[in-house]
Amino acid sequence: MKVIFLKDVRKVGQRGDIKNVADGYAANFLFPQKLAEPATEAKIAQFEKEKQAHAAELAKQEEQQDKKVASLRGKKVTISARATEKGGLFKAITAKDVVKAILGEHALEISEDMLHLSDPIKTVGEHKVVVQSKNQKAELAILITAGL
Repeated sequence: MKVIFLKDVRKVGQRGDIKNVADGYAANFLFPQKLAEPATEAKIAQFEKEKQAHAAELAKQEEQQDKKVASLRGKKVTISARATEKGGLFKAITAKDVVKAILGEHALEISEDMLHLSDPIKTVGEHKVVVQSKNQKAELAILITAGL
């Protein structure tokens, strides 16, 4: 029996796969657990349409991320943190802190996985951070100041 998998089934199929499985396996396990449904012509056509819509949505999101990264090129972000007299920070600045600062200063919401910090920032001064999407890459200056 030909089925469309609605969820991942270990060692059998991934979500979206169309495969032939034993009739009893489909009727007694896959269908009652809502893991798959029969693969009729209409369901296959509907699934392909949803797949294309999902791909278009992903492309749109990638384009928006590229625009955000391009708009950050050459910009500066200032973060104020508690520091010692010698310039060491009491708390390291992480990607989460940088994303929060970018949102505050430039009103751009980016995800933490787009930000590439080699190590958490632990000193006062200017540091370079790379912001990268699938097609764009930008270097952003982070200025850490002693404050609070």
